[in-house]
Amino acid sequence: MTDRTAAVRRETAETDIEVTLDIDGDGETTVETGVGFFDHMLRSFGTHGLFDLTVRCDGDLEVDDHHTVEDVAITLGRAFDEALGEKRGIARFADRRVPMDEALAAVVVDISGRPYFDFDGSFSQESVGEMTSHMARHFLRSLATNAGLTLHARVEGENAHHEVEALFKTLARALDDATRIDDRRSDAPSTKGEL
Repeated sequence: MTDRTAAVRRETAETDIEVTLDIDGDGETTVETGVGFFDHMLRSFGTHGLFDLTVRCDGDLEVDDHHTVEDVAITLGRAFDEALGEKRGIARFADRRVPMDEALAAVVVDISGRPYFDFDGSFSQESVGEMTSHMARHFLRSLATNAGLTLHARVEGENAHHEVEALFKTLARALDDATRIDDRRSDAPSTKGEL
């Protein structure tokens, strides 16, 4: 198997971010964004997707959490795109549902190279810790756009902590499934021959 890793840095006037990713890891994560609940979500994402993930972000948190969450998603999306390369042999599609107590999240993903995002649901509280709840939706959109994913996500529940965490866990499991190598395939999973 080829090495499916990436190291991406993104620096703007609002954030300075470094992400390393190993798609074929064992879930070892080191995360430091300055937003406690977001750190927890990214660690959960790495753990449940079995991705080795390092995220370091120095963002303008004196403004709010928006630029930090968005720019980490952009950088992580680019890391996935880089690590997958020509996408030879990947499963490509995945459909997962994950509960967290009363909350239920569903994610359907196609590593298509054609960014598209659809979301259905709402969050029961405006924020969880220092993270604005609706930024979970924006994270998914920004990740999908930069990784070249078609991503459909749904969530329902009564507690925003559970709703957001279920989404991150479901996304992790779906991406783990979709990025897996199918030994029966040596090319990109498309009738076009490439993604």
